[in-house]
Amino acid sequence: MKDRAILLVDDETDLLEMLQSIFQRAGYTRILTAASGKAALKIWKEAKPSMIILDVMMPGMDGIAVLKEIRRTSRIPVLMLTARGEAEDRIAGFEGGADDYLPKPFLPKELLLRVQAIMSRAYPEKERRIYLEAATIDLDKAEGWRGEKPFSLTAKELQLIEKLYENAGRIVTTGSLCETVCGEFWQGYETTLSTHIRHLREKIEQNPSKPVSLITVKGLGYRLYLKGVKR
Repeated sequence: MKDRAILLVDDETDLLEMLQSIFQRAGYTRILTAASGKAALKIWKEAKPSMIILDVMMPGMDGIAVLKEIRRTSRIPVLMLTARGEAEDRIAGFEGGADDYLPKPFLPKELLLRVQAIMSRAYPEKERRIYLEAATIDLDKAEGWRGEKPFSLTAKELQLIEKLYENAGRIVTTGSLCETVCGEFWQGYETTLSTHIRHLREKIEQNPSKPVSLITVKGLGYRLYLKGVKR
């Protein structure tokens, strides 16, 4: 989530810098800023951020007007900020399509938790499980199950299965797999790769000598077939 672009909008320079610092310290790597409603719309259209933190009270085009303009064409998550806590502001924001509302002053931790919750709802992460004919692999935990029998993956095996999964159904060349685990200087690693592949098959195949999920494509490389996918 922290590699997604966030647009911060506030006409107060000090607060804008504080917001930027909060997200930078939290590990966010793509932070955009705007000091007016018109500038915010321009950046939103050009940079296409994943979320907007939008101040309500700004001279000229205020946050509610900006939100209404955005909602004409986009469902991008928007968190509204305001120095006032009146119910009218909250109602106006929610009626305009805001995802959440945070009154100033606020604690940095609360802001980050709100943003995390909104982003998780808006951009649910894809399941990182691989379903094969005889086994299931959880990539996040580097472990799997063949029937009721659990197994763990080594670091190299995890790198290989991730590369194969990214290209499921397609041939992944021997060179590409070697480079995945060794970097650019992989020549001479082919024999070791074969050993890793054999160990993987022993974990994921019902009959490793007759594999149905991790197939060798003679002279080229390997192909991973997922459960239920036509060949």
